[in-house]
Amino acid sequence: MSEFVEALQQIAREKELPLGVLIETVESALATAYKKNQSITGEVRVSIDTKSHLALPFRVYLEKQVVEVVEDENYHVSLEQARKINPQAVLGQIISFDLPRPMSDFGRIAAQTAKQVVMQRIRETERRKVLDEYLARAGEVMTGTVQRREGTSVIINLGKLDAVLPAQEQVKSEPYRLNDRLKVYVLDVKDLGRGPQVVVSRTHPSLVRRLFELEVPEIADGIVTIKSVAREPGARSKIAVSSHDDKVDPVGSCVGHRGSRVQAVVNELYDEKIDIVRWNQDMAVFISEALSPARASTVTVNEDAKSAFVIVPDSQLSLAIGKSGQNVRLAARLTGQRIDIRSESQMDKSARSASSDSDEADQTAAPHELATETEFEVEGDARQ
Repeated sequence: MSEFVEALQQIAREKELPLGVLIETVESALATAYKKNQSITGEVRVSIDTKSHLALPFRVYLEKQVVEVVEDENYHVSLEQARKINPQAVLGQIISFDLPRPMSDFGRIAAQTAKQVVMQRIRETERRKVLDEYLARAGEVMTGTVQRREGTSVIINLGKLDAVLPAQEQVKSEPYRLNDRLKVYVLDVKDLGRGPQVVVSRTHPSLVRRLFELEVPEIADGIVTIKSVAREPGARSKIAVSSHDDKVDPVGSCVGHRGSRVQAVVNELYDEKIDIVRWNQDMAVFISEALSPARASTVTVNEDAKSAFVIVPDSQLSLAIGKSGQNVRLAARLTGQRIDIRSESQMDKSARSASSDSDEADQTAAPHELATETEFEVEGDARQ
């Protein structure tokens, strides 16, 4: 084997490129350099013999198509001429004409041209390889290191390239200190020509989903399924889980021994609170679970309107609604339902008012006011 081929093999190992791809790249580059150096018009091809022991194992040839009427001698050859080279030639066939081996005639300019094209092709191949790798990882979680800030964006090093964490994908309460290691959700991968740009997120609801997949073997194995996720980044998340095996408790699997599994996710999210609830096909039961830690007295579901009317004990009303309505808001997103919550005393008061008040306007005003105070609508979130 020639030293030239051995050098190509070394480059292929260092750049983690397939040898065949690299050889095709070099052949194309040398053909370009040869055409420029020799001022040849036509389809020039260079072939590298990887088994040859020659110092320069090249064959250079010109390809022409066999045609009935030759219109351009640079690209066409007559059938008569073609059969002098190949007696079996037919119309439409490509015939190769050997050209003088180039290397003895190659000057410094031609050699430099070949080198530049080779390096350019290698960079293009590497870029394409990295792009394909990260395109395949869109929607996954990767571990990165905070490198620097560029304006409002944070640059995260993922190993082979730097990813962008835009301001809108950052959690305001997270510090993003230099050299911090953190997991990010690969939101989008773009080909910008000069190289791939990876956009990552720390706010996406699927970040919570993927983190549980990493921490809980039962989810990775398909025994436990995360049915839905609702998240207010940096504050609180709710996930609904179910099990395909009656012997496996989906909530217990996600919590782990002494809370080890859920705590690992909480630590990664800088102490974001996480509620794990049991999914149920019965929407009334599911909504009751989703309002956890509050306990509902009754849940009435209107399937056509995708809404639910929930009554809770007086002591549970503030817990069901949550701070600034956070708990019921997350429950609404988790279940996909519009939830109206009332306390038992509010319902009693409304019933007494309706039976004793003869004024029709007053009869309808009180419930309306109560609904305004305690009713929360689903905030659409397509990123679940």
